[in-house]
Amino acid sequence: MLEVASLASRYGRIPALGGVSLRVNAGELVAIVGANGAGKTTLLRTISGVQPASGGQIRFEDADLLKLHARQRVQAGIIQVPEGRQVFAPMTVEDNLKLGTFARGSLDHMEPVLDLFPVLRDKFRELAGNLSGGQQQMLAIARALMARPRLLLLDEPGMGLAPRLVAEIFARIHALRKVGTTILLVDQNARAALGVADRGYVMETGRIVLEGSARDLLHDPQVQRAYLGSA
Repeated sequence: MLEVASLASRYGRIPALGGVSLRVNAGELVAIVGANGAGKTTLLRTISGVQPASGGQIRFEDADLLKLHARQRVQAGIIQVPEGRQVFAPMTVEDNLKLGTFARGSLDHMEPVLDLFPVLRDKFRELAGNLSGGQQQMLAIARALMARPRLLLLDEPGMGLAPRLVAEIFARIHALRKVGTTILLVDQNARAALGVADRGYVMETGRIVLEGSARDLLHDPQVQRAYLGSA
């Protein structure tokens, strides 16, 4: 579904991505793990069109994404959940969810989304700014699902959350994978991310340094030493 080849991007003269290549097949959950500053967020932003590419290729099925603006990528079904949640705090949960259909999707999808995140049904009329951090993360994912994504980009969904809430969020992500949602997930929490993924990539300083099945990466001594605190 998605193929990235030799992708480069920079902030001014500072290189952020140095020739990243990866693929995501339809129905897969692919995880990208790495330390803070490895380029994971820049990679997602470049795929979604928020950050310009300075070289390489991105293809989404038959489309050359580098020829499409960010809005056109959303309309094609590439939906990103940004780092830090970025919900609209002064608006209700209901209105945040409705905004998810602005460029794509339908309000008919509201009930299935609320079934996946029942706490949002309970908080439906409340302001998003009054939700806990975990509830805001659920709202950010639910808002993206309202657009009926064909490819869901998740940027650090567990950031800043207590371990119990991280487990809950990743359980929902796993549920999405089980119903066939294609997901590209980046997270510093290698154990959680690889624990729900089919395949994974490890990024360091803007480059892919390891790739393989999620199970193999979880047991790789280099990954365990650098990211899992063992081996």
